[in-house]
Amino acid sequence: MQHQYLVVSTTCPDEAQANALAHALVKSRIAACVHISAPIRSIYSWEGKTCEEQEISLQIKCLQSRYEELERLVQKLHPYQVPEIIAVPVTHGLPAYLDWIKDNTQP
Repeated sequence: MQHQYLVVSTTCPDEAQANALAHALVKSRIAACVHISAPIRSIYSWEGKTCEEQEISLQIKCLQSRYEELERLVQKLHPYQVPEIIAVPVTHGLPAYLDWIKDNTQP
């Protein structure tokens, strides 16, 4: 069976929220790995205003087949009204790493 892999991006307002979300995703086996960045600056438009905030960026590695569960869990745990959830397909990767993602995201 051919598996399709994703890298999903989101941001959190602080490290505590990022850690809680990352642990929930990995513990539930929806994600094999979540990279948590150092603080970043986000400049964005919201409700007609230009905003600038410090955020923590997360890069989530998962199977496409688990995406809907991932989206539901992020929306459930996320403090933002409209969290960033953007999935990018992985077109190439080290086969052993992709197997590791598959092995660690099976329900």
